[in-house]
Amino acid sequence: MIIFYEPADGVHQRFEAGKGRLRASEIQIIERTAGEPWGAIKEAISAGNLNAMRVVVWAIKKRSQPALKFAEFDPYEGELYSRLDELETRGFAEAFVAKFAGEPEKLAEAFEELRESAETVEVADMVIAEVTAPKDPAPKPEPEPEPMPEEASPTDG
Repeated sequence: MIIFYEPADGVHQRFEAGKGRLRASEIQIIERTAGEPWGAIKEAISAGNLNAMRVVVWAIKKRSQPALKFAEFDPYEGELYSRLDELETRGFAEAFVAKFAGEPEKLAEAFEELRESAETVEVADMVIAEVTAPKDPAPKPEPEPEPMPEEASPTDG
């Protein structure tokens, strides 16, 4: 998950909060501050919840500004929004292919929504192309190597 902070009067920033991007200690601080478990916070971010995005961005900003207090990071409505990172986009694309196998119209609708939720349309299109590409058939087994002819030893015959 990627959260963007785009204040009207400042520098636009990108914060990666997906798998492997936050330490356990940061997640614990986020949970305590938000009063919710991490799973609920991630769902809230996906739903566009301002407070969930705010607390995660604040925790990440504390890496470079350790004294930053939560009350000091107070963005306006609309300055924070989230998008799926490539790994999440791939996960959703694979799930859609499995769920809507044989239903091309529903799959197309799901992919259109995925394009809107991904970090960029280009990332979504790349992932969609990869998960819908024909799969290579199983690789052919390599032939067994021919046994080497046994050489006669000096003690033979």
